[in-house]
Amino acid sequence: MRLSFYGMVWLSLWVWSGAAGAQEVSGSESAPSPTADGVIDMEAVVVAGVQPGPGLWKVRNGDHLLYILGTQSPLPKNITWRSDEVDQVLQLADEVLASPGITVDADVGFFRGLTLLPSALKASKNPDGQKLQDVLPADLYARWSVLKQRYARRGGGIEKKRPVIAAYQLYTEALSDSGLREGGVIDPVIDSVLKQRKMKRTPTLLKLKLEDPREALTDFRKETLKPEDLVCFSRTLDVIERDLPQVAARANAWAVGDWSSLRSGARQDWQQACATAWFNTETARKRGISGVEARMQARWMEVVEGALQKNRITFATLPVWQLVKPDGYLAALQAKGYEVEAPE
Repeated sequence: MRLSFYGMVWLSLWVWSGAAGAQEVSGSESAPSPTADGVIDMEAVVVAGVQPGPGLWKVRNGDHLLYILGTQSPLPKNITWRSDEVDQVLQLADEVLASPGITVDADVGFFRGLTLLPSALKASKNPDGQKLQDVLPADLYARWSVLKQRYARRGGGIEKKRPVIAAYQLYTEALSDSGLREGGVIDPVIDSVLKQRKMKRTPTLLKLKLEDPREALTDFRKETLKPEDLVCFSRTLDVIERDLPQVAARANAWAVGDWSSLRSGARQDWQQACATAWFNTETARKRGISGVEARMQARWMEVVEGALQKNRITFATLPVWQLVKPDGYLAALQAKGYEVEAPE
């Protein structure tokens, strides 16, 4: 069976790398002043109602066209995304490609997979029953305590989680309080059209083979706190403390189709720091799991080039940061001679 983590905790939480569309934070915007507890109050007001989203990128291979929607996460909670351009392309597309990502393929049956769930849940917690206060430096735990009181008052169980997992859980709580959410805006609209056309998305996932899921879980449960974990944890707190207004501004920019604002922001390095924390583990190294982001891109390129050869019209989705960064996916297509056209 295909085992997400529940089958492998340290792989399924690839949220930081942008596989599911990490948000981008612009460092050029002026930051509001912090409150007495050091946390910056939200000043940006998130948009609501029906919004068009951004225009589509086009990649040409002769008379064959690939349309790409740049995706953004998080997005405002209360928007309804409605894009006539996307709807028209989906109605005509010969093939619709899913976003890049990873999947873990493990040779276990369904019922054996269920028996791994308790081990996966244990692996998400600190070893030896330790709590965050036991494993974090005092100054870092003090910052955590202020933010937890503000955004996750009822999250008692979060204190037992590994720092990287606890930080992400707190981040999602802070997003919700700020009128933002991850997921639930873009995919339902695309899936609705595909259902009408009786089509399915073509996967572009990088498949990682895991021969020993139970042993991998056992190994991971033994792993203790690493310097990379502390960097990820601290930088996530930085975002929650200071950068939520900018996160909201970028969510708004996507919703209203403001490409100039989307393109001007640089992906902040905290997601990459957290990806490093997940994959720089002995558990991952022992199983030859490395260079995941480059391998994800190579897999996506393989599928896309095949689609550009055979289809007149193809539709795909990619996180915005992967579209606009100098060595990103579009840059790789341009380097191979494809003509790339930005949205108007």
